[in-house]
Amino acid sequence: MTTNPSWLLKRFPTGMPGPDDFTLEDRPIPAGRPGELLVRTLWLSVDPYMRGRISPAKNYAAGVQIGDLMRGGGVGEVVASESPLFKAGDIVQADDFGWQPYTTISAAGAIRLDPAEAPVQTSLGCLGMPGLTAYFSLLKTGRPKEGETVLISAASGAVGQIAGQIARLKGFDPVAVAGSDAKLEWCKSIGYRTGINHRSAADMVEAVALACPRGVDVFIDNTAGPIHDAAMQNINLFGRVVIVGTVSLADRFGQPDIGLRHLRRILVSRVRIEGFLLDDFAADYAAARAELLDWHRRGLLETREDVSNGIATVPQAFVRMLKGENFGKQLVKL
Repeated sequence: MTTNPSWLLKRFPTGMPGPDDFTLEDRPIPAGRPGELLVRTLWLSVDPYMRGRISPAKNYAAGVQIGDLMRGGGVGEVVASESPLFKAGDIVQADDFGWQPYTTISAAGAIRLDPAEAPVQTSLGCLGMPGLTAYFSLLKTGRPKEGETVLISAASGAVGQIAGQIARLKGFDPVAVAGSDAKLEWCKSIGYRTGINHRSAADMVEAVALACPRGVDVFIDNTAGPIHDAAMQNINLFGRVVIVGTVSLADRFGQPDIGLRHLRRILVSRVRIEGFLLDDFAADYAAARAELLDWHRRGLLETREDVSNGIATVPQAFVRMLKGENFGKQLVKL
């Protein structure tokens, strides 16, 4: 291969992103500089946080500029190493893979994977950023007590499927919110007690009340929007709301989230609402990953993957994930 088809940002989306917001350009295979690795991409991850990276609005991390190479989580095989830490043939995972078959990544941010330990793509799912997000948002930020009801939106997605299983393992009462009956049935098969189809529920407030008859103690909010409003109207005394994601706002990123104001409920019930960023827990990644890996090896942690194939499919995979059309962790296999 003498060219390297690479996806660049064509324009900042003004609503829901579409494949036409990106452009595919043939580029030469890059050469690694000192401290870098040239990697043949095996798997790419597309995740909701990327919506914020393709907006000119201020975000918690630097965004992609028009004409820039799109980047995200990936797994690949080292082709050439300009670092003593890695050698050709190593399988690595990092967060700065380009959307291209051959990419350069920083050796300092790469993690060597052992394919005998677990399928390598799990480092982008249950053993990687989504799994760690589920672990820390639930256990360290939400801090449920045994028997408490934990409502989780986007429950069949990359974070939600792991959060629900951790809740089950720890003796909490997990309740799913997802976008189809098939997704809810799968959620119940992995340990959710019950669930709500937010696309077919006539009244979300009533649906949450029926699914959570003792109220909501902890809400892991992966979506924002009307699901958030329904959870807030069912929140218990001293309830905790963890804002993990706002994927329902993908079509109007950077604009205010227009909805109900719950200040009186927050005041009277002494509700704590806290934003969550995984980077705040970096010091504890190794211990959390070890526990996640132990559960996975023992068959206590299942993961469902939604895989598209080929570099040409990356933008479509990204958009369908934002629309909630994926069923499980969205990946692209190269």
